[in-house]
Amino acid sequence: MKIKEKVALVLGGTRGVGRAVARALGARGAKLVLPYHTDWPEDAGKIQEEFAGHLVVRADLREKEEVEGLISRIRDEFGALHILINNIERGGMPVVHGSYDREVNRAQWDLEMATTLKAKWLVVHHALPLIKESGSGTIINMSSIAAIVGRTGPAGLLFSDGYGAANRAITSFTETWAREGAPDVRVNELMLGICEARHGEGTKGWDLLSGAEKEAIKTHTLLERTGTLDDVVRAILFMVEDAGFMTGAVLRLDGGYVLGSEKVPPMPDGVLS
Repeated sequence: MKIKEKVALVLGGTRGVGRAVARALGARGAKLVLPYHTDWPEDAGKIQEEFAGHLVVRADLREKEEVEGLISRIRDEFGALHILINNIERGGMPVVHGSYDREVNRAQWDLEMATTLKAKWLVVHHALPLIKESGSGTIINMSSIAAIVGRTGPAGLLFSDGYGAANRAITSFTETWAREGAPDVRVNELMLGICEARHGEGTKGWDLLSGAEKEAIKTHTLLERTGTLDDVVRAILFMVEDAGFMTGAVLRLDGGYVLGSEKVPPMPDGVLS
């Protein structure tokens, strides 16, 4: 898909991964739609300034009526929607929040489900008909390797139980939506490992880890480093521009963290003569 002049709805564009993706799509000539929520007011102001000329709109994507209003506005202003970067979540980091048993965390489980899972469903449920009407398009669901590893291993300090469970469910959505969108709309999933602004550097949780805990995560990763925003952006651009025969797939971008640090032993000599 050629990105120039396409209409792209990018969730989470106020910070981190979402903002980096919005910049990349905008630089390639996309017409951007960037919803924001009032819980990050300082970031909302920044994107309104940076992305002047694009549609920056306040919307609580956990609410059906506000999602419907967002899609209606896209239809009214652009008449089409071609790209959806489904990048909304509120991950729970045990190193930050501690246990769900803490009084301060009474709403944390529900928040993780409402953002990481419900909001993703609401947006695609209401946006997919418009994308199909637009002739062709692509949806990329963003998820986390918490879906696979949960609260285990050296990254267990960064993944809460509810966040891991919600991310595992995203793949079910990806497969269902790929069937519903075919043949005109490709739906794929980018599953992130420990990356800059997503679990890794630039997040509160990463900053709370000790040097030894950070090193353990990198040692457990086959490439012995965390991912960068550039790594993420390049993967998304590949999925949008070049992966024309890929749908219903999960692309894992984790530097080999899920495979872990297990070594491959030398081939034995064998005993057969």
